[in-house]
Amino acid sequence: MKQRVWPLLCVVVLMAFAAARDAFDDWVDQTQLPAVLSETSVEVLDRNGQLLRAYTVENGIWRLGVTADEVDPLFLDMLIAYEDKRFYAHAGVDLLAIARATLQSAWHGHVVSGGSTLTMQVSRLLENSGTGRWKGKVRQMRLAWALERRLSKDRILALYLTHAPYGGNLEGLRAATLSWYGKEPTRLTPAQAAFLIALPQSPERRRPDRHLRAAQDARDRVLTRLETSKTLTVETALAAKTETIPAGKRPFPKLAAHLSDRALADTPEKMRHNVTLEKGLQVSLERLASNTLTGKQERLSIAMLVADHQTGEVLASVGSGGYSNHDHREGFVDMTQAVRSPGSTLKPLVYALGIDQGLIHPETIIDDRPVRFGSYAPQNFDGQFRGELRVADALQQSLNIPVVLLADQIGPARIMSAMQKTGAAPRLPSGKAGLAMVLGGVGVTLEELAQIYAMQARGGMAIDLTWQADVEQKTGTRVLSRAASWQVGHILSGISLPSGMSQRGLAFKTGTSYGHRDAWAVGYDGQHVIAVWIGRPDGTPVPGAFGGDLAAPVLFEAFQYLKPKLDPFGPPPPETLLVNAAALPLPLQRFRGRNAVFEAAADAPKLAFPPDGARLLATTKGLTIKVKNGELPYSVLTNGHLAATQVHQREMTLSEIGKGASTVTIVDAQGRSDRVSVWLD
Repeated sequence: MKQRVWPLLCVVVLMAFAAARDAFDDWVDQTQLPAVLSETSVEVLDRNGQLLRAYTVENGIWRLGVTADEVDPLFLDMLIAYEDKRFYAHAGVDLLAIARATLQSAWHGHVVSGGSTLTMQVSRLLENSGTGRWKGKVRQMRLAWALERRLSKDRILALYLTHAPYGGNLEGLRAATLSWYGKEPTRLTPAQAAFLIALPQSPERRRPDRHLRAAQDARDRVLTRLETSKTLTVETALAAKTETIPAGKRPFPKLAAHLSDRALADTPEKMRHNVTLEKGLQVSLERLASNTLTGKQERLSIAMLVADHQTGEVLASVGSGGYSNHDHREGFVDMTQAVRSPGSTLKPLVYALGIDQGLIHPETIIDDRPVRFGSYAPQNFDGQFRGELRVADALQQSLNIPVVLLADQIGPARIMSAMQKTGAAPRLPSGKAGLAMVLGGVGVTLEELAQIYAMQARGGMAIDLTWQADVEQKTGTRVLSRAASWQVGHILSGISLPSGMSQRGLAFKTGTSYGHRDAWAVGYDGQHVIAVWIGRPDGTPVPGAFGGDLAAPVLFEAFQYLKPKLDPFGPPPPETLLVNAAALPLPLQRFRGRNAVFEAAADAPKLAFPPDGARLLATTKGLTIKVKNGELPYSVLTNGHLAATQVHQREMTLSEIGKGASTVTIVDAQGRSDRVSVWLD
């Protein structure tokens, strides 16, 4: 009888066990999992994957995504050894650990060690449930078994690394290392790792910014236990206990704040935005911007942009001197995108177009004299006139009248078209392009101005500047010839620098808008272009502000931060006309414009001094005049009256001219004449 009962009993037991197992499996499989794809902070990363800026998630929580391969292996080894040494062996619940914790609790009368696995802790974190009650424990165990069946160990570990609490509004290991240590978790000391293991067990009671001693004691207990388990050597643990605990949190990076906001606005669905900026350079230029404004006038702001004009990649973008309204500077306004008057910074483009159209050459003689185009009468910045001078000198001295004369021949529409080909979108206050646009009567952004200069630096080939690392660069459009671009760059690189400045060979141009509202400096070498703007965001005047005084020193310093030595320009293209003035073709020797057929012959007499419209101080000797060309002897008239005849020198003094307006006329032996109007004070 017994021989038949025992097999039957075994069968019943096995069937009961199988039924229990199936029921257990069904119970686990029917577990409804909480969302495991919790929202993590949006991040903006530089070209090397370094964090520039992060944004909080709901309720202002910092929760940055992280995976195990982004964490120091030492931390992972210490974490598993301390929290869950059989993590890779159990199925979510470590029954041995639970049995040990229960026996220890019963023996000592209080909790000695926990039995929760990392998977169970993930279950609690995902459901935001408590830890102490049995009902909660059972739920965590059930959820842990379910997680283990549906997720890999690495995925579960990543969930813990993302959700573990680290005090206040910090969740996850990356948020913790950035806040407490100011660095990513890729490399941690044993002391740092031990602190970060201890803190999630009681994140508020062990916060070092509030309970420094408790935080240190908890860290040291972790180190002692890991020493006992042979995870750390005695020497390592002792050395780690001497390391200081961070006494306070560090601010999260907020670099390139304005550009980060643009990235988020452009593609709000992305969690990680990869940009072309370089973090080290961005840090340096943001510090430079802040230092530049220190002690300056109230409400003054600054913007800078650095780009590689060969690739089109933006390497640094500073929208203001600080991302706040400190000192009423309206730091939240991104001034790289603000439309402003560019002042004289468009002059190089006009001269390059003039070279391209065969109107001028750098050695061409051009007149700086009073002119009028209908009701528009441009003036030089200082109100003076230089008379005849080389085109190269006119550009280097940033004279207004020569460039307006040239723009009149090119045509404002063509200048607008050239700007648009670079990718800029110039805005006209009146809606119609006029000659005043070349002196700043048009609106552009700092980014667009940098793009115009990038085109000139690239031999006349336009390129779209981009800050998005995953955007394919477009082939540029040719705007200028290689020769014209090189000629203008050569002229700009010869501009005299202020004393103490060492950027010899840098092609740069400064500009000041009407009413001293904007101070500009833009420069480039063989590889990079930098644009700088200083002014007030609300457009009010800044008394005494000049591009050469305010913006140029910042430009030079920015290049020093960028690299120790400028990249040289390439040689002139083979088609470049490199001759002196005398060797130029006759039409290029002197700028005449479309009305040249009605002008006097090249050898006709010319009053070289004083220039027409000049205002001079009267002297006791009288007015000295200088004459070029013409056939001797001369006759001289003042205010229509004969003052001298048979004059055989080209320089003379007229003593009969009194104060006020006067007209001086010179007539040569062939009857050809020239005249100027002057005012003597």
